[in-house]
Amino acid sequence: MLALRDLVEKNLLHEHIVPVIEPVSLSSTLVSTITQFNTKKHPLAIIQNPEVGSFSEEFGNFDGAIGNASRKLDFKAAMLQPAVLQALIMNNEAPGVLSDIVALGIQKQDILVVLNDRDMLKQYQNLFASDAPRYTIIPDEGTFRRNITENKVVLTDSFQRQERNADYNRREDESFSDIHLYYRDEGYVGFADYSIIGDSYNEAGFAPYAVAIHIVYPAIDKSLRVRHFVSDSNQDINNPAHKFYQALKKMVQWYEKNERVVPLTLGLKILLDHYQAQTYPGLGSLKKLTIMHHLELMGKLLDGGLFV
Repeated sequence: MLALRDLVEKNLLHEHIVPVIEPVSLSSTLVSTITQFNTKKHPLAIIQNPEVGSFSEEFGNFDGAIGNASRKLDFKAAMLQPAVLQALIMNNEAPGVLSDIVALGIQKQDILVVLNDRDMLKQYQNLFASDAPRYTIIPDEGTFRRNITENKVVLTDSFQRQERNADYNRREDESFSDIHLYYRDEGYVGFADYSIIGDSYNEAGFAPYAVAIHIVYPAIDKSLRVRHFVSDSNQDINNPAHKFYQALKKMVQWYEKNERVVPLTLGLKILLDHYQAQTYPGLGSLKKLTIMHHLELMGKLLDGGLFV
């Protein structure tokens, strides 16, 4: 969310990129991100029935402290602004959530639906028999392609996530995605992914043995690839700043050889600045900057200026 907030604040998020946020907690960052998108009149979708995290529980029990109650009110107000696209995941809670959305005066054809469970296909068809959602996000699988015919968006997990950061050394450079080349031919109105995070959810943080930097870049065949840069001193969790610099040095050397084909996005520029200043932003900021790079890169792809 910090990556999204920084990009939209600086007008670097392409108008046709619609972030889909599945909130895991009712945090101040969530509220401020939605508020910033409303200020910029940039569309984003917020899932009303998240399947991970503690958002639903917090939202239902957030009336105690004055600050908490105020945040809940701010969230409710932000959610009703024109830039926000109401969204839901097709699961057992979906009918009730849809009823709540419709009760707010929002039409079925103005919402976003995530449909990734085959057992929910019939329920989806019953709920949206006469009014197709604005977008229905589905996996790239035949069952969904055959049954969903209107306003479908293909969702792929393009990032080949490894269990340990050190394992990215096994394949330093690999394919990321080429779905932008053919999604229209297969009847989709858009495409989506999980950026350089992957679709897994891990609530607990940890101190890594290795630091890895993931940079998406355009390939000669007009596909997208991802390059992994991994630290060397990976025997323990000590000195993450030094590990970061080891990985960053590899990234800088690669970029200097490829700067004619790899766009200098804001996220990438800030990483290069950290190398020059020998500063360490922290692992959270590293993730934010690589996500920013990917999203700004996708905007250049949508504008037709990425591949030359």
